[in-house]
Amino acid sequence: MAYQFTIVVPVYNEEDNLERVEQELSKYLSIASVPTSVLFVNDGSKDNSQALIEGICERNEAFNYILFKENRGLSAAIKAGFDEVQAPLVGYIDSDLQTAPEDFNLLLEHIDNHELVTGVRANRKDSFVKNMSSKIANGIRRAFTKDGMDDTGCPLKVIKTDYAKRIPMFKGLHRFLPAMIMLQNGRVTQIPVQHFPRIAGQAKFGLWNRLLGPLSDCFAYLWMKKKYINYEVSKRS
Repeated sequence: MAYQFTIVVPVYNEEDNLERVEQELSKYLSIASVPTSVLFVNDGSKDNSQALIEGICERNEAFNYILFKENRGLSAAIKAGFDEVQAPLVGYIDSDLQTAPEDFNLLLEHIDNHELVTGVRANRKDSFVKNMSSKIANGIRRAFTKDGMDDTGCPLKVIKTDYAKRIPMFKGLHRFLPAMIMLQNGRVTQIPVQHFPRIAGQAKFGLWNRLLGPLSDCFAYLWMKKKYINYEVSKRS
């Protein structure tokens, strides 16, 4: 089958969630608005995640995986997924399933007129500290990037693959995906999506990752924006 859309699922020590990931993503594939596949990126998990992923991929033709030799972080896992994907559209969802796969159809409705469509988590089901640190971090990032996005940390996105492959990712830059698409003169928009509490497993980010880390990443983004090379080929032989 010629898939039009591939969903990248970064995984790091999520053995308690993977059975539900298989169930929910399998249900989504049956209602997806375009032919869709799934790509797990195992970021060097130390639990039983890899054995579970291999079982899922054996049972489901549309599921595939890549396994990192060692843990390299979320940005590296997303970048590796973007590099691996061959479909014209690439998506991203966290393996904790705090967002709903069926909401990809909402994002796909807008991708024809944009290069990136990101979710905005409505009625977030996170702790007060997590919500407040995220709100502050998003405000700081908007001030630096002028991207107009309210929730770049939302783990539900659809991107045109040729744009995704040109993103020069580095650690922490997954928070700046809309801004990096805008550097390529791409169009971005945000759409409200559902949000749910984490049911199993443990969050991989603390206060440093959600607040202080993004602040330092803003300076990295400004450096990259100043140095970024953007071009379009008008003709080939």
